Amino acid sequence: MGTWAVGPFGNDFAQDWAEDLQESRDLYFIEDTLTNVLQAETTEYLEAPFGAEALAAVETWSRLQGKGGARDEDSERVDEWVAEVQAKLSKPRADIADKAQRVLALVLSDASELRELWQDSEHYEDWLASVTELQRRLSA
Repeated sequence: MGTWAVGPFGNDFAQDWAEDLQESRDLYFIEDTLTNVLQAETTEYLEAPFGAEALAAVETWSRLQGKGGARDEDSERVDEWVAEVQAKLSKPRADIADKAQRVLALVLSDASELRELWQDSEHYEDWLASVTELQRRLSA
């Protein structure tokens, strides 16, 4: 995986996911990503590409809720999409918020290849801080 930053959009999988997001004009793509990732709860292993997409989806959901993280060139496409779509969305969806929290727990679990890969790197603590900060923002 091409990775250049610990943030949710600092890798090739997340950037590909953000590109696909541009085709969507509602919450379907985010919800579909979260639902697919949660299938790993029963398979007992979450592969790294799906973990990276999951973090991108959760961060995008967080931005739609006004709880987004830092904006930078990695998040630019998602920030533009959020600006276009946010006003069109109706009330908050508790089901997606619940899925987002479950996905973050799965990404941080022992069943996560993405966590394993980061754990083997010198930037694990920074990545872990980034993900737990996203959890905190969603819970606020």
